[in-house]
Amino acid sequence: MLRKVVAAVGTATGLTHPWRLFSHRNTTSVSTAVNSMLLRSLKDHYLEVSKMSPPPKVNPPTPFTIVKGALDSDGPVLKRTYKNEEISIYVMRLANIVPAGGDEEDDGINQLFVHVDVSKPGQQESLHFLCGLYPDALGIHSVSMRPKLENSGFLVVPKKYSGPLFEDLDERMRDAFHSYIDERGINESLFPFLQAWLYVKDHRNLMRWFKSIGTFINKQVAVTGV
Repeated sequence: MLRKVVAAVGTATGLTHPWRLFSHRNTTSVSTAVNSMLLRSLKDHYLEVSKMSPPPKVNPPTPFTIVKGALDSDGPVLKRTYKNEEISIYVMRLANIVPAGGDEEDDGINQLFVHVDVSKPGQQESLHFLCGLYPDALGIHSVSMRPKLENSGFLVVPKKYSGPLFEDLDERMRDAFHSYIDERGINESLFPFLQAWLYVKDHRNLMRWFKSIGTFINKQVAVTGV
């Protein structure tokens, strides 16, 4: 739904090919018309999105806790401890990595990418899993060692060999890795919360985007007198 609202902005403003407006018109009058259309469309869509009902509140599975400020950052969403380990979970939509089209677009919310970071005290590197998460399953895409996260909370891309393709490992090792993360609570039980959390984050980001663009254009109008 949020994606459809964004797509509708270009159509509603009539700015699919904005350069065509400048062919035979005075630049100032065209600029005024463009600003007015944009501001009106941004306001309409902002109000439309603000009326959308949020999903039912879902709590993360115990013992995971929500990281404070996660909605306003690109850091981890959930954390928990397991024995002497600290486990951090990051999430994003598959559609944000591999743009889909057609019917696949509607399934984007049911396909999540989860980064799992397992760290231990006194060690400079942590064990990192990249997983695909679905309503009824979780699959591992890769396993690697990465620099341990400090205070930034952002994932660090490895600069050295990151291990073989997970599918190239023998079946017993793949099963063992799946058991390893399942023992730490990394499984499909995370999906309901992470799905709802991403919806709320996308909603907030879209509202903020409409507002910030409108504010910028309004300031431009005030400064130039257009």
